[in-house]
Amino acid sequence: MDLNLQRAQTAAARRGPRPHIKVVGWQFVLQLAILAFASAVAARAEGTDKNSVPKQEVQAKLTYCENCHGVSAQGFHGYYPIPRLAGQQPEYLKNQVQAFVERRRTNNIMFNVSHVLSPGMLSALAESFHDLNPKPLASAAPNELLAAGKKIYEEGLPDRDVPPCASCHGAEAKGDGQFPRLAGQLPDYIFNKLKNWDKERGQDPAKPDASTIMQPITHNLTDQQIKAVAAYLNHQD
Repeated sequence: MDLNLQRAQTAAARRGPRPHIKVVGWQFVLQLAILAFASAVAARAEGTDKNSVPKQEVQAKLTYCENCHGVSAQGFHGYYPIPRLAGQQPEYLKNQVQAFVERRRTNNIMFNVSHVLSPGMLSALAESFHDLNPKPLASAAPNELLAAGKKIYEEGLPDRDVPPCASCHGAEAKGDGQFPRLAGQLPDYIFNKLKNWDKERGQDPAKPDASTIMQPITHNLTDQQIKAVAAYLNHQD
């Protein structure tokens, strides 16, 4: 055998099979790539989770909301009544924020506030508001008005095709899912909303929500009946 060929074969034998080393190297690189990809996906998922919103940012936004909605989101009597958000159903809150964004509910201030909220921040705020439970802002109302409001809330007005409010909002007026809590709400806010329902709700018939149920009901209630129901609800907590 040629001496040079023999030396080459001996050196190759000492180095070991190159193809095997090459395959192992690519397997290692592939494993690293898979791990890196999995880590990136996990980080992205964590970033979109509502719990990933820093508590300091959520608290700062809650404090900002109190400028209009009052201490502990109990509502505020200003130039016009600003609603209580404390204890509100999270699903309802998120639906209404989306309605402001899509202009299905008209309020320029709330549009400016709503359209910049991330899904994570919105979920965190909705849960935070739901957990608040301050006493309602009291308002004076004669006993006869409260009694009339209670009767309408619990029994409805069959002769005017008005169902019991409790059938959707619950016996304690605390709402459920997409149906809002009304207990403790400012009475003048309820009155203003029911009187102006068509001007502020249902702006896009192609995207109706649960609020469309209220449209015929608001038309069948007199001003005095609305005031009675609003007074009764304000005294619930």
